[in-house]
Amino acid sequence: MISVVVVNWNAGPQLKTCIDSITQFGGELLDRIIVVDNGSVDGSESAVEAVPHVTLIRAGKNQGFGKACNLGAKESDSDYLLFLNPDAALFERTLSKVVNFMQAPANQEVGICGAQLIEESGKVSRSCARFPSVTGFLAHAVGLDRIFPGLGNSMAEWDHLADRKVDQVIGAFFFVRRRLFEQLQGFDERFFVYFEEVDFSYRARQAGWRSFYLADAQAFHAGGGTSNQVKARRLFYSLRSRLLYAFKLFSFPAAVAVLFTTLLIEPLARSVLAVARGSLPGIKETWAGYLMLWAWLPRGLLITRRGHSYRNL
Repeated sequence: MISVVVVNWNAGPQLKTCIDSITQFGGELLDRIIVVDNGSVDGSESAVEAVPHVTLIRAGKNQGFGKACNLGAKESDSDYLLFLNPDAALFERTLSKVVNFMQAPANQEVGICGAQLIEESGKVSRSCARFPSVTGFLAHAVGLDRIFPGLGNSMAEWDHLADRKVDQVIGAFFFVRRRLFEQLQGFDERFFVYFEEVDFSYRARQAGWRSFYLADAQAFHAGGGTSNQVKARRLFYSLRSRLLYAFKLFSFPAAVAVLFTTLLIEPLARSVLAVARGSLPGIKETWAGYLMLWAWLPRGLLITRRGHSYRNL
């Protein structure tokens, strides 16, 4: 049986569409749907409160994606957990194909499974990535991964049309064995949003589990989601989580290299790109996001370093 956990924050009508797809296509595999609302003010959570099989948890505030996922998972004892974004939706055989794959004797080492995600345009989304490396972060910071995709952490150079083992799958459709989720004690809640699934996937690999991308199972994903509403803050959380990840899992010199590049080189590179595009909002969003990052930095990295040893990836 499967429990689907959906974290909502002002998702508007997308949430109801997502939940309707789960109830329509979940079938006998579906145990329950758990919606954790992170303090929405648009009333989107009320539209699903009375839907059968839905358990609505009102957190009262935006407590972050990882923490909300952990809260939702505690409401279930199903064999499998699917963490699904509210801007995603299931298709008719999405869950059955994933479960059949996970239950096959040859796949018992697979702890995390992702599906092929289809965008609104009908294109296949690039939804898998390599575990982050210093080289990958540096290439992204200066824009080299746009020219040479293989240098970056994302697997943008791969068409995502075939099944394969991968380092990690995107958190928009994150299918996990419950025993693995309990073994790792869920997501690291220091990641408010972004990188929580990356960190989880890396810890799973360290514990002997594997992640798999199943192209035969498909789901819809609009992309961007509710974070499009707050682009500067989205940038801040993405950069913050990157630094948290680097200082948690990289060697200290490598983490400092990522810090230096993120703070001093990337904002200039982003600004140059925005100017080249003629995007004044892009420049404003970049510097607003970085102002938030610099304000957080002194306290944030001290908290990150305290009590945690450094490891090489």
